[in-house]
Amino acid sequence: MNNKTKFSAKERKEVINKLQSKEFDLVIIGGGITGAGIALDASSRGLSVALVEKNDFASGTSSRSTKLVHGGLRYLEHLELGIVKEVGREREIVHNNASHIVLPEKMLLPIIKDGNLGEFTTSLALYVYDFLAGVKKEEHRKMLSREKTIEKEPLIESDLLKSGAVYYEYKTDDSRLTIEVMKKAVEYGSLATNYCNVESYIYDNDKKVTGINVTNTIDNEQFEIKGKYIVNATGVWVDKMRDKDNSLKGKRLHITKGVHIVVPKVKFNLNHALYFDVGDKRMVFAIPRFEVVYIGTTDTNYTGDYENPTVTKQDAQYLLDAMNRIAPTAKLQLSDIESAWSGLRPLIHEDGKDPSELSRKDEIFYSDSGLLSIAGGKLTGYRIMAMKVVDIIAKKMDKDIGKCVTKNIKLAGGEFDFEYSLRNLVEYADKKYDEAKHGNISVEDFKKLFYRYGTNVEMVTNLAFDFYNKTKDWKLAWLKAEVNYCVDYEMVTSLTDFFIRRTGMIHFYINDIEKIKNTVANELQMIFNLSDNQKNMQIEELERELKAAKSFLD
Repeated sequence: MNNKTKFSAKERKEVINKLQSKEFDLVIIGGGITGAGIALDASSRGLSVALVEKNDFASGTSSRSTKLVHGGLRYLEHLELGIVKEVGREREIVHNNASHIVLPEKMLLPIIKDGNLGEFTTSLALYVYDFLAGVKKEEHRKMLSREKTIEKEPLIESDLLKSGAVYYEYKTDDSRLTIEVMKKAVEYGSLATNYCNVESYIYDNDKKVTGINVTNTIDNEQFEIKGKYIVNATGVWVDKMRDKDNSLKGKRLHITKGVHIVVPKVKFNLNHALYFDVGDKRMVFAIPRFEVVYIGTTDTNYTGDYENPTVTKQDAQYLLDAMNRIAPTAKLQLSDIESAWSGLRPLIHEDGKDPSELSRKDEIFYSDSGLLSIAGGKLTGYRIMAMKVVDIIAKKMDKDIGKCVTKNIKLAGGEFDFEYSLRNLVEYADKKYDEAKHGNISVEDFKKLFYRYGTNVEMVTNLAFDFYNKTKDWKLAWLKAEVNYCVDYEMVTSLTDFFIRRTGMIHFYINDIEKIKNTVANELQMIFNLSDNQKNMQIEELERELKAAKSFLD
């Protein structure tokens, strides 16, 4: 196998021992995209970094978004020009550094009667968007007649449609982006582990925070991590962690819920990704992805369980109604939904504002104890948020650690040895398929692997050939290869880690899980020497997640 830094679940105990062995420059609580970004920024500037996540990496908001690295077109409505400029330019950097999982997506924006945007305002908004976001010339907006709009997407022919526009966004897999950032941080020396819950803070005699008390929930063991600076990057849990520090005062979070539904393309054969007017001053995306289309999102206040936000029939019906309004021949029903997910947004509260009006800007909270907390922001802006945090810590330190360098760091899987173009990427993928096709894998199945693992698909391929020599079964060999790669290089510890956050199967290929879940369970049992009871508990946990993805509360 290639000489890659291992980020292995088999070495969790060793990592946990190292976490207790010294005082770190920086201790990060939270393994979502923000925490991962801070770890990469800090470790790439030479700081010693420890990171713990109470569940799996990306298990909160960072696996439950609309899965777009986008330029913030909607912020133009609220004249948040600074955010549009920042995240618009930032998405190009994220794309360049992870071009296997951040891909350009042409969006069709139908202009409808009585909609939020007319033809002139849409053209103007997209022109300003292209300018502020630094959109490259070939991706500049184009305005379309009604006829041309229908020609591009026949499903949206309706009496409502006036005309349309085309512009570009970038689609991604949010949890895969998070894990690739985390893997690169580990390459730079960060120590990170999942399933470690922070119980409390450690303070010195001056009541300054100097560490955290942690429980390793897999083995039910307690330990301490000491750090010169502690950062709370726990997303929707930021206020709960501030409360543990007795520093929950002033500004607070406002949690809102966003729901997405997934329907099969055989029921709704959409040609183009859509960004369309719902009719209640909101906009919704519909995005084709392999054999499915996902539609979202809602934006409602939320006060329930942060661990397991639910999808109600009302949430699902809202999105179906929105889709059927713009595409009346679709006639989508609740029974057409294959899976759904619900994510929470950690927004900054502003009195008197509805959820959709709240700013998506990030905010840094300072505690008297020295605890630094960061919340808000967008997936697209994770690198900028990380830079802000590390710059603050750099000012507090008595040594020069230099400026942020992550703008030019290719993420794990994105280390291509050619100048990016979609054509070059496809040619590279074709070359890797030519090396793998003797392993009896279809183009479609290999594509899924490539757009998950990028350059690391070669490692998965080599593993598959090794496993075939033992099993003489190609289908089994490829599955075992992917599972073992994810255990050894992506710290997978369970079925839910694998099926939800490493492969995204629960969202986009949920019906395939039933066929392979027992094989994967048996492989994990062998790798980790699990008892039958431990294996069955993992299967039961996966079953609960599958049920939640397929059922709606009244």
